[in-house]
Amino acid sequence: MTVAPPLEVPERHRLGSPGLRRVNLALFAAGLTTFMSLYCTQALLPELSESFGVSPARSSLLVSLATGAVAIAVVPVSSLSERYGRTRVMIVSSVAAALVGLLIPLCGSFTALAAVRAAQGLALAGVPAVAMAYLADEVHGGHLGGAMGRYVAGTGIGGVLGRLVPGLVTDVAGWRWALAATGFLALAFTIAFWLLLPPSRFFRPSRVDYRPLLAHLRDPGLRRLYLIALTAMAGFVTVYNFLTYRLLDAPFHLPYAVVSLIAVTNVAGSAASARAGLLADRAGRRKVLVGSLVLAACGLCLTLPAVLPLVGAGLLVFTVGFFGTHAVASGWVGRRAPTARAQASALYLFAYYLGSSVGGTAGGVAYEHGRWTGTALYVLVLLGVALPAAAGMRTVRWVGHDRP
Repeated sequence: MTVAPPLEVPERHRLGSPGLRRVNLALFAAGLTTFMSLYCTQALLPELSESFGVSPARSSLLVSLATGAVAIAVVPVSSLSERYGRTRVMIVSSVAAALVGLLIPLCGSFTALAAVRAAQGLALAGVPAVAMAYLADEVHGGHLGGAMGRYVAGTGIGGVLGRLVPGLVTDVAGWRWALAATGFLALAFTIAFWLLLPPSRFFRPSRVDYRPLLAHLRDPGLRRLYLIALTAMAGFVTVYNFLTYRLLDAPFHLPYAVVSLIAVTNVAGSAASARAGLLADRAGRRKVLVGSLVLAACGLCLTLPAVLPLVGAGLLVFTVGFFGTHAVASGWVGRRAPTARAQASALYLFAYYLGSSVGGTAGGVAYEHGRWTGTALYVLVLLGVALPAAAGMRTVRWVGHDRP
């Protein structure tokens, strides 16, 4: 009688493995297309204010409606991924968002543009809602921080391209061609993501159940991470929404193409996010999280004087601090939640994009009443709320092992 060989048990992706390299490339492309699409109007807010005759605060709705739609959709979409699979939800979401994005240059009114941006946000929700849970499922725990950092790095580069490409093309061909170029580039990255993404090997379908959401909200550590996501992202979007207005205005009077280059600081943020994830794996998450928030606050203070080199240096430091914060906090959610990780990550992203939507619009009110000084003070208050939440994080014992 022949004995059947034992079934080979798949191993989670580890650093240096071909599987993890594909995962990193695919999720990097996903971060690129998601943030390119989400923030493609951000660099153009002054141009769109003038074109449609709306105020800075109202123009910022073109960012806030998209991120607000993501916030609304992210929890139900993450729950669907528990039933229908991580990869299926991410691919359908990214393709739908890329196709909707091609409609943006065709809009003839501010109302139509706002409606398409909201629809694009709804379509986009599946990628950020599921990506962190996919990584937590498929990547070995000892290498999860680095993988999460590289995904966040992709979102940072996407933020660069989403601001840089429209800003540069606008000076040559106008905002419609600028957004068309961005839409086609996002579609190309979406196709790359689709082709590269390895199938889930550890995902097990489960019934859609919202009870785990209440369990996650009862966890004080997760609540702290959600508060950090909300406040840090509100501050980040506020800075990038309204620093453009400041640099176009007196005393700087910079050309549009030059102002769009502020997005390049996101490259440093992307590098910092990958580094912060690795550092958190080695030195401890709380230390890196607190240090990143302090760094962001110090950078913001440097932007207060009307001295261009200081503004540039301050924006760079602020961006590095923000991306370090997001990389560590988002990765911590996946490690802390014992079950229903997609929903735990979705709650984090709900807070994150709610901060972008509501906090970014509130930043417009701060700018209209207090110009840049009032805006910076508003963001410092937000960081001041996040800092004690980060300092209060603790390692929790969970069923016989550390739940950091």
